Amino acid sequence: MDHLQAIRVFVRVVETGGFGRAALSLNMPNATASKWVKSLETHLGVKLLERNTRRVSVTTDGAAYYERMRQLLSELDDVEATLGREQANPRGVLRVDTGGSTASGILIPALPAFLARYPDIQVQLSVTDRTVDLVAENIDCAIRSSANDLDLVTHSVGKLAWTTCASPAYLAKYGTPKRPQDIVEGSMPVVGYFSATTGITQPLMFCRGREVITLERVRHDILVSESNAHLATALAGLGIVHTLDFMVRPFIEQKRLVPILVPWRPDPLAVYIAYPPSRRYSTKVRVFADWVAALFASA
Repeated sequence: MDHLQAIRVFVRVVETGGFGRAALSLNMPNATASKWVKSLETHLGVKLLERNTRRVSVTTDGAAYYERMRQLLSELDDVEATLGREQANPRGVLRVDTGGSTASGILIPALPAFLARYPDIQVQLSVTDRTVDLVAENIDCAIRSSANDLDLVTHSVGKLAWTTCASPAYLAKYGTPKRPQDIVEGSMPVVGYFSATTGITQPLMFCRGREVITLERVRHDILVSESNAHLATALAGLGIVHTLDFMVRPFIEQKRLVPILVPWRPDPLAVYIAYPPSRRYSTKVRVFADWVAALFASA
């Protein structure tokens, strides 16, 4: 038995939901696909699929086996992609994880250029503001604001500036703070940003030269855990927001938001691309990382 081929057939049956579609995608007869899976079940001594006249379903053992084999096949494809002609023509599915603001404000608008340059790469973009486990969730790489995960390979790709702002209607109602302390002393509502994973709300920090002020006991009428929602609250006049400049810059130019406390802007946010060590030699990850670094350099 060609063990690897049997595994590939089984994985395709699970992904397509049946032997017919799997056989068609692999360019083989339906009976041959069924024979490969039966030989794999015999080899393993477990039933991977439940078959009847109407549908094929995955057993508990089959589901667990599929998850492991899907990841191993992906890594095998990555290794093979570093050899021969695929170094010059990377191909396959590239699974990328990033936050909502980075996806909508930087990455997605520029993706047409990346796909035009690498037409054989299919980008699968996971958008979330939580920190995902790249290995467990079979993610090729992630764009992050920290490099503290020692289990991952990380490279700096750039920095993003911060801006504190509010809507004109909000400032007309509460006034414009001249110094950070005015926010607390005037009980000015601030829309807080909290981590969906830890529940911790980001502190409101301001810097001017060497002077650093972190505000305590800020009034939070509303808290959000997603970056695009954070922006929406500012546009709705719900409070002051402290967020990344690229998100609010278009609305500042449209005069829908007004920057405040400009001399107190903190140091830019460092941005990294991170990937599991198993993706170190992946050509598609390498070309994406190089492209992202150039993209953030112009952000």
